[in-house]
Amino acid sequence: MKGKLFAMCLSALTALALYVPAARAVDASTPPDQLVRDVTTDVLNILRTDQNLQSGDNAKVVELINAKVLPHFNFRRMTSLAVGKDWRSATAEQQSRLTEAFRTLLVRTYSNALTQYRNEIIDFKPFRANAGDKQVKVGTEARQPGGQPIPIDYMLENSPQGWKVFDVVVAGVSLVTNYRGNFADEIRTKGIDGLIASIESKNQSLEKK
Repeated sequence: MKGKLFAMCLSALTALALYVPAARAVDASTPPDQLVRDVTTDVLNILRTDQNLQSGDNAKVVELINAKVLPHFNFRRMTSLAVGKDWRSATAEQQSRLTEAFRTLLVRTYSNALTQYRNEIIDFKPFRANAGDKQVKVGTEARQPGGQPIPIDYMLENSPQGWKVFDVVVAGVSLVTNYRGNFADEIRTKGIDGLIASIESKNQSLEKK
């Protein structure tokens, strides 16, 4: 269940180039709460109506994520948070490889779940931020028939390219810190290169599946 919800986090921005009309194109001035509200509403419409997605066309899902979703996430920041204090000891090349491997891991791990959403309803919590804030939280709540509401909070930071997601917190569990313990264990026993090799190996296994 948690994996499906994390997948919703990744999928929330897919609609930016698939469904949002040109007049509503997202640019650097789009407020973070409007960004999350508009694309979340649109992506749920896509998931309910796109026959290829409903039929489980995973290749199309991965293609769409790579082309449309990833530009709206700050994966370098996400990776540094997931790696934790060991990030600073990694070389520039290791940091680059870690970022690419972690991004691929998230996409391949959760792409299958994108085809499983049908009846979700998203409520948007009141947005609170001060002028000039560089980091904000946009709170939402996912409701499914017969289930308890599940809070999904998007953490965004302002950049010259607009607001970027750097973490998603599902039912109180941070996506990036969810990996931190395992990553720390890998680094402690195998070093940074060992962690990179481990993530890349997982990615190869997921690709075969």
